[in-house]
Amino acid sequence: MKETISIIIPLYNEEDSVGPLAAALAGSLSTFDHPWEVILVDDGSSDGTRERLAEARESLGDYVSVIELQRNFGQTAAMQAGLDAARGEVLVTLDGDLQNDPADIPAMVRRLLDEDLDLLVGWRKDRKDNYVMRKVPSKIANWLIGWMSGVRLNDYGCSLKIYRADVFRSVRLYGEMHRFIPALMATYTATSRIKEHVVAHRAREFGYSKYGISRTFRVLLDLLSVHFFMSFMGRPAHFFGRIGFASGGIGGLILVYLLAVKLLGEDIGGRPLLLVGVLLVIMAIQFFCTGILAEFLTRTYYEATGTRPYVIRERRCHKGEAWHPAATGIAPGHDP
Repeated sequence: MKETISIIIPLYNEEDSVGPLAAALAGSLSTFDHPWEVILVDDGSSDGTRERLAEARESLGDYVSVIELQRNFGQTAAMQAGLDAARGEVLVTLDGDLQNDPADIPAMVRRLLDEDLDLLVGWRKDRKDNYVMRKVPSKIANWLIGWMSGVRLNDYGCSLKIYRADVFRSVRLYGEMHRFIPALMATYTATSRIKEHVVAHRAREFGYSKYGISRTFRVLLDLLSVHFFMSFMGRPAHFFGRIGFASGGIGGLILVYLLAVKLLGEDIGGRPLLLVGVLLVIMAIQFFCTGILAEFLTRTYYEATGTRPYVIRERRCHKGEAWHPAATGIAPGHDP
């Protein structure tokens, strides 16, 4: 049986785009050879998007669901709401502003399945956006994210992405983390299973862009958080411990130097360097304590939520067949 596809589309104040989007989806999915569903998420729109979505559901049929959020929570939250409701084995996300072309979906789904990938990212190679306000900040952000995460992609910002659901469900999106999805996925799968696919990109026909140059600064702040979670989620004491060792080492050297000076008969009581050394040592103790507390919080999080710091792709028993916990017997007295 072919994999079921869930297509998630968040929208915010896109009333003029809904009708053409529905028509484009109908044309792209009419000959699609996989079972599919479409989930349209209204992110608290203040225009007529809600009414247009109701009309789109009528035109596309019962395979379309509409989720209305109480207020505008942002694209990441809207996307997560759609992902939580999705039932497919393959997940598709794209923007509802018509700049992404739904006609690219079938080819991307086939490539994901044929090449056994976990994530396929759209690459807007011929991007139809303002060069200074959109392209330049995007190039800088793509380079920074690739450098810090190790996942080198040409276009992190493209919302058209195809995911394998069993891997992606380990990722939770908060804040404005949707642009970091490939980096977050890399914490649960090999980077070799993340690739990109050239897709069409259109100039915006209706409405206005919800992003500007200011998002560059938000990306930088979010990037620090992503780097921490990618590198130190399971071992936060290593992060704070490194800072503590650096601070304590420098402070200790300063105090040893001042001790030697004191033994030589010089007065050190009025030296600012003494205060600096003592403060650095105190800071080191605080960082070490913070690391210990963070370790307790991390372990509490894993135990309380049942989350595991790994994802099992497949397990095979001794005869070579695929293993499933509910279907595989366990002999009494033996470990699995």
